[in-house]
Amino acid sequence: MANSPQAKKRARQADRAYAVNKARRSRIRTYLRKVEEAIASGNQEAAVAALREAQPELMRGVTKGVVHKNTAARKMSRLSARVKALGA
Repeated sequence: MANSPQAKKRARQADRAYAVNKARRSRIRTYLRKVEEAIASGNQEAAVAALREAQPELMRGVTKGVVHKNTAARKMSRLSARVKALGA
């Protein structure tokens, strides 16, 4: 258990950061799920719109340190390839 004032403060900060990061991660996953559902429905216009909404959210997660840069790039690449394949 944290005993020194510094350790107590770090524990409070860690709890706060955990809550914020969890909310951000959940928000990103929600946007990605909307893209997945649009792809599953086969509607390319809805999928493109959902992808456009998801991209800034995912990249914001990168700048905030919630998601790694390469992970976000990989997810965007794979999703955009799947959305593009709907039109073919």
